[in-house]
Amino acid sequence: MSSFPTDARFFDAHLDLAYLAELGRDLHAPLDSCRGKLQPPAVTLPSLKDAGVRACLATVFTEPIPAEGTSLGDEAFAEAAAYPEGDALAARAAGLRQLKLYQSWVRAGAVGSLAGAPDDSKIRLGVLIENADPIETPHAFDEEWVNDDAPIVAVGLTWAKPGRYAHGNGVSDDLGLTDLGRALVERLDERSVVHDLSHLNRRSASELLDRASGRVVATHSNCAALLDPENHRHLTDEQIRAIEQRGGIIGLNLYDGFLTTERRRATIADAVSHVEHVCEVVGHRRAVGLGTDMDGGFSAKKLPEDLDRPEHLPRLLEALRDAGWNDEDGAGFAHDNWARFFAGPRA
Repeated sequence: MSSFPTDARFFDAHLDLAYLAELGRDLHAPLDSCRGKLQPPAVTLPSLKDAGVRACLATVFTEPIPAEGTSLGDEAFAEAAAYPEGDALAARAAGLRQLKLYQSWVRAGAVGSLAGAPDDSKIRLGVLIENADPIETPHAFDEEWVNDDAPIVAVGLTWAKPGRYAHGNGVSDDLGLTDLGRALVERLDERSVVHDLSHLNRRSASELLDRASGRVVATHSNCAALLDPENHRHLTDEQIRAIEQRGGIIGLNLYDGFLTTERRRATIADAVSHVEHVCEVVGHRRAVGLGTDMDGGFSAKKLPEDLDRPEHLPRLLEALRDAGWNDEDGAGFAHDNWARFFAGPRA
């Protein structure tokens, strides 16, 4: 059996780059020079590029903060992304600030645009709005959001909390999409923007699947069957099948708490188990990719052992090879499945 090439290419469908920059990290610096929060770090642009990451979805991550404070436990962590719960204008300001950062990177030549031609000299970037609250109204998803420098290619209606458009994975399942959310689903379909189910509670996800005519994905979610079936943060087998039947992809999240329920650090074998389970459910290997969420509010210590920085991603491919994957399927998981998806027809 042949081994995967050492110069493998990767497409990571979930990186909170603007959030990290707003926490004070110099995303243009070598990884080992980074100081500040989330130590040890896992991600900078050079570390991603040197590891073979050729494309990514970079998030606009914002969090509504209720009067009692942030769920993140540290107000300083939330400041970069925070806005008062229900304040559409404050959410808009926080979201546009992150989007404009990505636009500035593209215009300065630091990264490329996912809307542009392939260019292996730069990481090509598309934007995922992880929580739609910054979109002031469904009709406002227009000129100030739609651009080719840092194109918005996917939107999640809310984060873990209640939002103006939907209810997240931390909310009771008797609450689904709001009236505004139903209108935004239609607007996103009109704009051929992909729907991300990753943080929706199951009722919201089900209602979105019933209403949306466009494409759906889960950029950074793992398998409920291998974790806690009652936790809405993880995908049920039914949801996995529904995403695949719409031509969508599921991105493997490397946060160790989303890989194992055991009281230990996750391993590469745990990550492989989630990848293999998705493939078993859908019957092929074309509906799975990477959505690592590296440094997504946690440090490299919360990534799997021996898989805690981008340069270690080939180890995951080697583990898939040892599980019987061939080179074509491994390349699909690493890069090509997502690349085909975002190069394909919109809506």
